[in-house]
Amino acid sequence: MIPFLGPLDLFPPVDAARRDMGGLLAVGGNLAPDRLLDAYRQGIFPWGTVEGHPLWYSPDPRMVLFPDEFRLTRSLRKTLRSGRFEVRFDSNFAGVIGACAATPRPGQDGTWISPEMMNAYCRLHELGWAHSVETYDEGDLIGGLYGLAIGRMFYGESMFSRRSDASKVAFAHLIRHLVAHQFGMIDCQMRTEHLASLGGREIPRAAFLDRLQALTGSGCERTNWATAPAVFDW
Repeated sequence: MIPFLGPLDLFPPVDAARRDMGGLLAVGGNLAPDRLLDAYRQGIFPWGTVEGHPLWYSPDPRMVLFPDEFRLTRSLRKTLRSGRFEVRFDSNFAGVIGACAATPRPGQDGTWISPEMMNAYCRLHELGWAHSVETYDEGDLIGGLYGLAIGRMFYGESMFSRRSDASKVAFAHLIRHLVAHQFGMIDCQMRTEHLASLGGREIPRAAFLDRLQALTGSGCERTNWATAPAVFDW
């Protein structure tokens, strides 16, 4: 049986997650900021809802990307050097998460980013925990990503692209920002070929949790990324 969480119930140990169900750990609780931050610090994340109740996951293995393993292809480097796109940080968080929710995904019927999820992450953004990286072309938002930063750990949530390379441009800028601020790991959650092509790989959950504990306990807490440099030497 998958545990059902009441408003004040603690998460069960992550090793209780069901591998046959993609790492599903628990159902219920809420999406309050404290609950979400507690989950992420334990290597747990919400992914969808059932009858309005959040579904909490902790898969094993875990897809991650170490910033120094990012694969910057020759074609992407050329796009970045062209200056074709403008990149901003934390300029339009609501626009990014809304676009991610509206983007069709192969093999998915609908989106896991419900209105409740959107409201919860926008609240985390207001509190300085959630961030967006946005790609623009002549002022139009054409790609981007969002996630959480806790300590020196970044938790990637979702990305979207309306033009070729638009999300990859945002991701490349995210990598440069994380390297500049000594972030040690990006949580990519579940494996996708797209993330693998960028340098992501799977590691055992135990190894992920060991690194997570060290990174979330080291400085660099809530910040506003809007003043981050969006121009790098490629």
